[in-house]
Amino acid sequence: MSAQIVLPRIMHVGKDACLKLPDTLATLGCNKPLIVTDKTMSSLGYTAELTTILQTAGIHSDVYDDTVPEPTDTSIMGGVEMVRNGDYDCIIALGGGSPIDSAKAIAVLGKFGGKIRDYRAPRQVNEPGLPLIAIPTTAGTGSECTRVTIITDEAENEKLLCVGLGFMPVAAIIDYALTLSVPPRTTADTGIDALTHAIEAYVSQKANPFSDMQALAAMRLIGPNLRAVYRDGNNQPAREAMMLGSTLAGMAFSNASVALVHGMSRPIGAFFHVPHGLSNAMLLPAVTAYSISAAPERYADCARTIGVADAADSDDTANRKLLEELEALNRELSVPTLAEFGVTREVFDSVVETMAEQALASGSPANNPRVPDKATIIDIYRQLWS
Repeated sequence: MSAQIVLPRIMHVGKDACLKLPDTLATLGCNKPLIVTDKTMSSLGYTAELTTILQTAGIHSDVYDDTVPEPTDTSIMGGVEMVRNGDYDCIIALGGGSPIDSAKAIAVLGKFGGKIRDYRAPRQVNEPGLPLIAIPTTAGTGSECTRVTIITDEAENEKLLCVGLGFMPVAAIIDYALTLSVPPRTTADTGIDALTHAIEAYVSQKANPFSDMQALAAMRLIGPNLRAVYRDGNNQPAREAMMLGSTLAGMAFSNASVALVHGMSRPIGAFFHVPHGLSNAMLLPAVTAYSISAAPERYADCARTIGVADAADSDDTANRKLLEELEALNRELSVPTLAEFGVTREVFDSVVETMAEQALASGSPANNPRVPDKATIIDIYRQLWS
């Protein structure tokens, strides 16, 4: 059976790749961009760096920097209105997954109108919005090369999964130097997010030979380097490996699909405002333990690829080592339980059934090697208190 593979048309990868931005716009025939970013990027000076690079090439740009972590239907509307009222011919997304996801939604809603709920899965949004050039500043989401965006509907307290060719950036500029200032907590959360993407793409029921190669390559880069960048953010070889690993993991899951971890992660973020990578980290050991029996060979490959098992280990031994590694990683990277994050048991109990329903409705759990029912998902959620 064939697999459809979708990637950005243009990619510049490596240190100082940002300098290729004017050339990229010229190739795309664009000359009036809107930069979509957040206040952090502006305060760190990265937004000014981009505008300077563009100005030097004679390109004027405007900036929308009111995106927020875990973007919502409300937070993107300022950018949507700028697109509707302006004459921009492209969007440049600068930042982590949240600004890039925001920019994807802004590019589509700004052109076609409506509300983000109109575009939620299972609808396939294949209509191209404004051309989008994505410049990630974290090694985690891989959003620069995925046909996915996630936006929270504030009124319904629900993270909406939106999928389709219309959300794929036409270009990606992957400059690991932009990650050198990322703090340890964000480095950890985004790094585990990337690792989760690679593992889930590899064990997904929609995996294919192309996604397998990207997922395995991503795990080889992330496995030995995640702790290194957490401990020393100025470790440039490790930062470069993590950035490339994140992009490859994004390619993998965009062309295979994520599974149960992501399906369960979105409601945690929607109800309790846990950052996406952190909620993935909370779930990864428990979901892996639940899923291994349905794909022991695949999970054993993951253990060997990230470097915690070797070729002489049986699959059972490799999988035991994988679970030990995921638990150790959470300890060493200070991943909290839900209680430690500040969620009260009373509130959790009042919404856990809704969370399970939303997880199932996303469709991601159906891609898992072992497909859970609602009761099983609730049970895994309850394990997060341990």
